[in-house]
Amino acid sequence: KFFFLMTFAAAIPAIVSGGIAERAQFWPFLLASALIVAFVYPFFEGIIWNGNYGVQDWMEASFGAPFHDFAGSVVVHGVGGWLALVAVIMLGIRKGRYKNGRLMAFPPSNIPFLALGAWILCIGWFGFNVMSAQTLDGISGLVAVNSLMAMVGGIIASLLIGKNDPGFIHNGPLAGLVAICAGSDIVHPIGALMIGGIAGAMFVWMFTVVQNRWKIDDVLGVWPLHGLCGAWGGIAAGIFGASSLGGLGGVSLISQIVGTLMGITVALVGGVIVYGALKAIMGLRLDEEAEFDGADLAIHKIESI
Repeated sequence: KFFFLMTFAAAIPAIVSGGIAERAQFWPFLLASALIVAFVYPFFEGIIWNGNYGVQDWMEASFGAPFHDFAGSVVVHGVGGWLALVAVIMLGIRKGRYKNGRLMAFPPSNIPFLALGAWILCIGWFGFNVMSAQTLDGISGLVAVNSLMAMVGGIIASLLIGKNDPGFIHNGPLAGLVAICAGSDIVHPIGALMIGGIAGAMFVWMFTVVQNRWKIDDVLGVWPLHGLCGAWGGIAAGIFGASSLGGLGGVSLISQIVGTLMGITVALVGGVIVYGALKAIMGLRLDEEAEFDGADLAIHKIESI
């Protein structure tokens, strides 16, 4: 169980890395990852998945059911995405990203590798979700089917709303998969399709808003993909998990909202403390010359092709 949950914890700095790319110092963020995985993430994970501090018991007594997050829409993805938002804002914008208030598009370096990475994640997600049962006896075909349906919903929505943009198309299924984690064991497959479709649309729309209007330089759209879609997944489990919508029941919408807001709060507060302290002590960002050269050469002394 320790090693199983360790892989979930490892996802947190992996998520953050996508938002801070191309201008972050190596050692401060390595230290930040250690602090977050040691203190911030386990605090919330322990509350939800280990029953620490009696919070789950309180929600069950107050709202009829504890917070349900089967595979980590909020515990893993939501926390990682909201931590990334703090890091991205504290880092600031990459040089040349905006000129005269207008977004300057940085083209992806390799679309085939973007596609390959997305589809490797899609395949791995079946292990991520299905084996969240943690026992062979607990494996559910429903979880596998719902993961697939949410992925399909994310693809269709991102294809239509993203106007055939390959960057959106390959992130759409990931948005759906992030969102279905929480309720993959209790929602109906049609509900999973809808959860994934809403998540795919949400990612495309919010990625555009974040980059173009709010001018938050989140390189891979980590906050819309993991933070917002993860939060949607937590709440969606309370909607589509209800027996009236074909779900298996045993879930409370109010508990899902409260638990989701708790995860966001822990991530934001923890992020401000960790990244804020390291920014004050060590700084977070590469200097201008190192950013221009790239961290491969400036920090790691190796060329990336």
